[in-house]
Amino acid sequence: MAVAPIPFNRPYATGREFGYIREALDNLHLSGNGPFSARCTAWLEERTGAERALLTPSCTAALEMAMLLADVGPGDEVILPSFTFVSTASAVALRGATPVFVDIRPDTLNVDPERVDAAVTAATRAIVAVHYAGVACDLPALTRIAADHGVPLVEDAAQGILSAHGERALGAHGQMGCLSFHETKNVGCGEGGALLVNDAGLIERAEILHEKGTNRSQFFRGQVDKYTWVDLGSSFVASDLSAAFLWAQLEQAEDITRRRLEVWDAYHDALEPLERDGLLRRPVLSDECRHNAHMYYVLAPDGAARDRLISQLGDRGIQAVFHYVPLHSSPAGLRLGRTAGDLTVTDDVAGRLARLPLWVGMEPADVVRVTDAVTAAVR
Repeated sequence: MAVAPIPFNRPYATGREFGYIREALDNLHLSGNGPFSARCTAWLEERTGAERALLTPSCTAALEMAMLLADVGPGDEVILPSFTFVSTASAVALRGATPVFVDIRPDTLNVDPERVDAAVTAATRAIVAVHYAGVACDLPALTRIAADHGVPLVEDAAQGILSAHGERALGAHGQMGCLSFHETKNVGCGEGGALLVNDAGLIERAEILHEKGTNRSQFFRGQVDKYTWVDLGSSFVASDLSAAFLWAQLEQAEDITRRRLEVWDAYHDALEPLERDGLLRRPVLSDECRHNAHMYYVLAPDGAARDRLISQLGDRGIQAVFHYVPLHSSPAGLRLGRTAGDLTVTDDVAGRLARLPLWVGMEPADVVRVTDAVTAAVR
């Protein structure tokens, strides 16, 4: 009898999504900033402590909004890790500015604050902290560096919903934070995101940029008698249909996180002997971090061992995958960005990392099957 494959990711549905989409249709409000958008943004503001949350069509859109709000433009530089998804850098390049790539720490794989501090120049307009795998960056250090140089700290918390540093949610520490609700994230709506605005002085302009550069939000609040174009902006508003789907997920976000943590913890316990024997390295959590089990990865001893691991898991019907090609070595990164210092950790980690399947609905037997296959492959 054939054994069912274990995919890397399987989107989760709570069962309430279709009912809420039906409700959105009955509301006769399908465009953005409708009743379900209001529910989602209120939930985000309450759970993160952000001053204002704005739903967007993607985390990419939220990052682009953040660069607009930070007044990033031609001649400016924005410091960010090379080990991140392309959207982090493309949001900078779209403003005509230069992404400055710096190295990551070898433990958490998050951006190295010392490298960030050394990369600051007179042209630096912002710093972006990417919380890899939903594990917090060294936010106290990055906050100090940003404040010392008088630039905003933007959190790319695409993978960080319901993760926290200390008592405060990821995305709510810097002036702005960006979340993703892509289908590969812990909670999602297919494609979606949010911009968290944590500086009250940015809220009014953020609402304007969100509404295509118009003061439409002020009009609907009765603050102006008509709305018009007042600033740069774009179509950054998510539809209420997407928000309806997302609301079903946010309602159960705590349970989703708990169930993911069960899988993550089972992996971590089962693979400890392999790490003890020097055959792989497990994830490292940062101090003061409460993570959300977004991802479970292992680091093989070298690139060849990583490739063999992925291949042998595939032979057993288990889909494991690598992750980012470092942006500083990509064609667009070479053309549009620059590096500050060496990126030896980034280059090393990118060649050795493999991500294991992790999704709500994995059974204990699935986890055992994966860990047994990893053990067989590396031993």
